[in-house]
Amino acid sequence: MTPDPLLLAAIRSVARSGDPDATLDELLEIGLRAAGADRAAAFLWDAEAGGLALAGARGYPPDDLPALEDAVMNGREHPIRLAAEERIQTTGQPESEGRLLLAWPIVIGRDGIEEPVGALAFEVEIAPDADVSERVAALADLVAVVVDRARLATNAAERIDWAERVANSDALTGLANGRTLQRVLELELARAARQKLEVSVAIFDVDDLTGLNDAHGKAAGDDTLREVASVIGETVRFVDTVARWGGDEFLLVAPGATGTTVAQRIVDAVRGKEIGGRPCSVSAGVARFPLDGATSAELIAAATAALRAAQAVGPGTLAEAARDGNGAGSGITSGAAGA
Repeated sequence: MTPDPLLLAAIRSVARSGDPDATLDELLEIGLRAAGADRAAAFLWDAEAGGLALAGARGYPPDDLPALEDAVMNGREHPIRLAAEERIQTTGQPESEGRLLLAWPIVIGRDGIEEPVGALAFEVEIAPDADVSERVAALADLVAVVVDRARLATNAAERIDWAERVANSDALTGLANGRTLQRVLELELARAARQKLEVSVAIFDVDDLTGLNDAHGKAAGDDTLREVASVIGETVRFVDTVARWGGDEFLLVAPGATGTTVAQRIVDAVRGKEIGGRPCSVSAGVARFPLDGATSAELIAAATAALRAAQAVGPGTLAEAARDGNGAGSGITSGAAGA
């Protein structure tokens, strides 16, 4: 038995192409020849559109496609819609007189379950014989393979994206997690050392979160952390990176010489919020590279020490790391003075 050259071409197209749109276009072109047609269209179920949406077409004037799509979307008895819903070959009368509209279902089968995903349609002048119908039905099956493969690729990409977000994000706040921020800090320090630039590290602690948890429960504390994280995320610059750093702390990496200004802006923004019916505030400690440390560990230690100094003054206070006589001098800004 001589192999069907059109089906061989269709199989090669599916096997060799990684672009589903290009493959579908090739299959429609092959389908024109297989069905003896001059117009071809593929419709797929679209959850967002709430019905069948045009996925590809060949031979139709561009101005005719919106009307065709509208007819399929809204016509309960339209041959293309019937083919997709009933999983049977259907025949109808298109807008052009003296022609036939033929539609074949596109069905994905897996584990004994068939899922209709759309319909493949052609406009012809004469009804096809059994051999042509069988050939086009095989093309519809190949279109189903293309659709299924595209779905699998999309699902795989979504799973990878989800896994990366989980690996790099804090589950409670949605900010970066500590491991991610540590990598960012190392990269920023290396770049700053090469280009002789500054980098600031700021640590923020939500004031009296323990008291809130004791009085109102952990859920209230978690809500506060999420709200504070949202405020911080909206306040930092595009070049900054902020992460949740421990239970009630956040850490900011701010490239450049304005890290203290950014940190103070965060302290002021949080102070203006009332969360869960009570005023909220954060205290902050800031350290700068290279003045306060040459490594990430040194900078974080210096920022932590500055945070403890700020907390000793009172809620809503920002302090810079203490320096020797050659530095800019330590600084503590109270809530009132920094407002």
